[in-house]
Amino acid sequence: MKESKSLFEFDKSFNTDIVGTDEAGRGPAAGGVFASAVYFSNINSKLIEELSILNDSKQLSAKKREYLYDIILNETINETVCIEVEDIEKHNILACSLKAMKLACESVIKKSGKQDILVLVDGNKLIRDFKYKQKYIIKGDGKSASIAAASILAKVTRDRYMQQLDEEFPQYNWKKNAGYLTKQHLEAIDRYGLTKYHRKSFLKKHFEKQLSLF
Repeated sequence: MKESKSLFEFDKSFNTDIVGTDEAGRGPAAGGVFASAVYFSNINSKLIEELSILNDSKQLSAKKREYLYDIILNETINETVCIEVEDIEKHNILACSLKAMKLACESVIKKSGKQDILVLVDGNKLIRDFKYKQKYIIKGDGKSASIAAASILAKVTRDRYMQQLDEEFPQYNWKKNAGYLTKQHLEAIDRYGLTKYHRKSFLKKHFEKQLSLF
């Protein structure tokens, strides 16, 4: 319980209502990028205890993320947004990640009915063209309860999405690698080619390397 208490205390230190936002899926070469925003509208000792293992989603097992996911989904005002591959290829992954964060945060703020609110953004970039107060927090998913909760919603939602895509294209094993370029994933690309879910711009170096062998 000490861990989650420190995360909630971090948010409380700003002395205002906090929305936390984080993304999942910036690095993979397949699938969309997801961002979630979370506002804890009713923090109490029972909730803090239920979220005693709350932490950066990358530090938790899939089982623990799934456990926390249901609590966060039901006990907060939240939103998760996906920006698909077509937009990632048209613009770039950073712009799409920030766009997903913006859309998720705007939705949560609107649902919360709050105007004097501070958005904590995981990472070292601020959301573009955003009218609300914001502050970026480097490694915020390990410091802020709201960002940590957002990281879990984004990660679990994206993992489930990649499992659905895996049913359509099982040869790439996306249910295991989540679209990241593992050795097996690259071998499958070389054997079966690319799908509509692949981010072709992420694979330029791989194909340049393949061509250099001839």
